[in-house]
Amino acid sequence: MSKVSVRNLYKIFGEHSNRALKMLQEGKSKEEILQTTKSTVGIQNVSFDVNAGETFVMMGLSGSGKSTLLRCINRLIEPTSGQVLIDDEDITSVNEATLRQIRRVKLGMVFQRFALFPHRTVLDNVAYGLEVQGMEKDERIAKATQVLEVVGLKEWENSMPDQLSGGMQQRVGLARALASDPDILLMDEAFSALDPLIRKGMQDELLSLQATLNKTIIFVTHDLDEALKIGDRIALMKDGAIIQIGTPEGILTNPADEYVAKFVEDVDMSKVLTAEGVMKRPDTVVTTKDGPRHALRRMKENGISSIFVVTKDRRLAGLVLADDALTAIEENKETLDDFILKDTPKVPPEFPLSDLIPLIADSRYPIAVVNEQEKLMGVIVRGSVLAGMVRRGGEADDS
Repeated sequence: MSKVSVRNLYKIFGEHSNRALKMLQEGKSKEEILQTTKSTVGIQNVSFDVNAGETFVMMGLSGSGKSTLLRCINRLIEPTSGQVLIDDEDITSVNEATLRQIRRVKLGMVFQRFALFPHRTVLDNVAYGLEVQGMEKDERIAKATQVLEVVGLKEWENSMPDQLSGGMQQRVGLARALASDPDILLMDEAFSALDPLIRKGMQDELLSLQATLNKTIIFVTHDLDEALKIGDRIALMKDGAIIQIGTPEGILTNPADEYVAKFVEDVDMSKVLTAEGVMKRPDTVVTTKDGPRHALRRMKENGISSIFVVTKDRRLAGLVLADDALTAIEENKETLDDFILKDTPKVPPEFPLSDLIPLIADSRYPIAVVNEQEKLMGVIVRGSVLAGMVRRGGEADDS
């Protein structure tokens, strides 16, 4: 279900925006429009949906239009044309009173600069939005205290902002946005002003909070590594337009054009790819009802020395080695029950490739990829890991 929908959105800065919009729709370039009308194209014909509970990252180089687009979503910047729908309500057409109510109830915003009031305590900063809403003092203090505990700053509630580190100040800003319990968080370069180590910590903090709170987050950044780390999906922007939308893995492995490919070419694939991205389909398996002769035949047919065993509903039972299947035949065993290795390594689909590499290096066996129900989704061998790390724009040959 879409929480936010943007439809054919344009933003043009200048006195002749309508004329510039018409020229843009006729196919004129940004440069031609600027020369003719003295108007600047900020956003051009952007459409996308953000699902409830999703972290959607908009990224691009400076001047790509990402921050302008974010501010159009809550109408801090008025769009020239198009729609922004929040819970199917077009906020570009609502009056000021309705817009204020939507901002208070549904939208929270975290800026690059912390924008804290230097004369207010941490607690009063967090409670400020609730004060504006007219909430009684006892209630807003209780709510602000609760949110400070969530972001790990409860013991700093009576401190002044200048007594806090940059990362702590940004957490106060995040807490202030969370205090009104908005459905949607808009975060504009929220961590860009922080030192690298603090920034990494804030990214981890956001991921941890999101796992608990499950907010809809629209996050703007110019940092590709940050986008890949926190985004469920990424919209890559250039010249006010979206060039590609996809999962981090999808953008890395299948860039839409040369610009995107150039943008992502230096990314360490092992930090982004997951087990699901490098696994092979588990086509060669046997079931718990199959005997050792059938298992050995399947292994010989496929040139493998081990085979996974699954139940009739595809739950992983374990692994059988070719030598053990041969021993079972020699001992006239009719089942594989006594020869199934049950302690072989297994990982979930989202398991990072960077953690998978040492695991497969130390393992004598293939690694099973299983879902929450323990059903076998895929098989990982050394060759598929290496292929996944070098894959660009298509499927690698795993042979």
